Amino acid sequence: MKDKNNTLKLFIGLILSAVMISSCENPAKETSLQEAPEKKSGRAPLSISETEIYTTAHGTDLKLSQTGTVSFDKFIQPLETEASILVNTDRLHQDFVGIGAALTDAAAETFYKLNKDQQDLFMEAYYSIDKGIGYSLSRTIIHSCDFSSGSYTYIEEGDAELKTFNIDHDRKYRLPFTKKAIEAAGGDLLMFASPWSPPAFMKTNGNMLQGGKLKPEFFQSWANYYVKFIEAYEKEGIPIWGLSIQNEPMAVQTWESCVYTAEEERDFLKNYLGPTLEKSGMGDKKVIVWDHNRDLLFERANVILSDPEANKYVWGTGFHWYEDWKDGMPMFKNVAAVNEAYPDKKLIFTEGCNERYDLERLKNDDPKLAERYGKAMINDFNNGTVAWTDWNILLDETGGPNHVGNLCFAPVHGDTKTGELTFTRSYYYIGHFSKFIRPGAKRISTGTTANKLSATSFLNTDGSIVIVAMNESDNELDYMLSLEGKTAKLSMPAHAIQTIVLK
Repeated sequence: MKDKNNTLKLFIGLILSAVMISSCENPAKETSLQEAPEKKSGRAPLSISETEIYTTAHGTDLKLSQTGTVSFDKFIQPLETEASILVNTDRLHQDFVGIGAALTDAAAETFYKLNKDQQDLFMEAYYSIDKGIGYSLSRTIIHSCDFSSGSYTYIEEGDAELKTFNIDHDRKYRLPFTKKAIEAAGGDLLMFASPWSPPAFMKTNGNMLQGGKLKPEFFQSWANYYVKFIEAYEKEGIPIWGLSIQNEPMAVQTWESCVYTAEEERDFLKNYLGPTLEKSGMGDKKVIVWDHNRDLLFERANVILSDPEANKYVWGTGFHWYEDWKDGMPMFKNVAAVNEAYPDKKLIFTEGCNERYDLERLKNDDPKLAERYGKAMINDFNNGTVAWTDWNILLDETGGPNHVGNLCFAPVHGDTKTGELTFTRSYYYIGHFSKFIRPGAKRISTGTTANKLSATSFLNTDGSIVIVAMNESDNELDYMLSLEGKTAKLSMPAHAIQTIVLK
């Protein structure tokens, strides 16, 4: 690599080979990478087949559009006035699990009101890697949430022994919808489940809505309920990879909700849910704690994960992004704090959406809707997150259905009157990550020199490097990309996101 006359193809090949060796990858891959470069004299830029740039930009027709290639030259030290990205391929971090969204009742009901060709397009758009954005992760709900047409459970009220348990309610929409998604994803789709509330009779307020707490006399019955749900879904051919204990356990909502303090969640896990899963042969299910906003993420993780008896059951800590209601500022620092304190546990973004549906914001192509996704994903990944889950994968033209009027945005909306789909910029922004960063990838250390430019990078198992960069400013941005002593000069439109793929 010291010979400046070596081709850049030789350079990149050797770099990726060195990274793979340090990561203990398959020796066969190391050999092929070492043998692949052509040993030619003379300088040659990377060809179109070796680099790709994809761009989505507000106010343009660019939507995950291929917009060019990358040409590296000698390293350039950026000035303080210049925007630059540095990728350090010697520093590899967490293993990437996947990106996806929640398959709610609302999504399923909307899906079956679409025209057949739009249903097929929807599945292809989300789950095909080649023609869509390649989702590999999903979330499902344990009975109803606000994005259901009404409240319901899987048992008759008062049945603490769960003798009447059945998932017949889900057979009309959610089960067939979920099976179609799994099929569209090639038969392999990681699925985790979350409850919003126990049945009313198990709670202190006698209501599935408006918060309340789980009564102590129903701790075991409620733990058994998770097992019943997993068994029922898996009998339908829907494997459950993991589960969170409670959606938003510190929120008293007008919809299905249940409050746990950190100590209550810890004790329910270590004394009831964890042992019950193990006794039922489900000790391999990935248990996710917290499942609420970033603001209390570090506090919650400390209480639960510092207890050895609870810790042993925990796969990771889940979080949402709604803490910015306080001052408009997402608290990414708390994601980093948990990652630093508990590096043996995983971090997973379990829910996020743009609230308060307003059709005018879509018509006006408001960049804040999509940029919220881009900013969150870049920062969450850079702070150690291994998986990222959007909220409703699909909603109707009103931002529902939702049985308490909590109408929201989704990346894709289906018009139940016309049967047609609308793909928002948020869909494409998410796709800049999910289409190119594949499960098993490792994050690479990445830094930028300007606040208006943010970026994250990953090394895929096939040896390709993926850099996702975003420009939140009102102006076109010229920037530099440097790795391993080489620099490329690039440009990005205003309010845009780019994915650079180095093969």
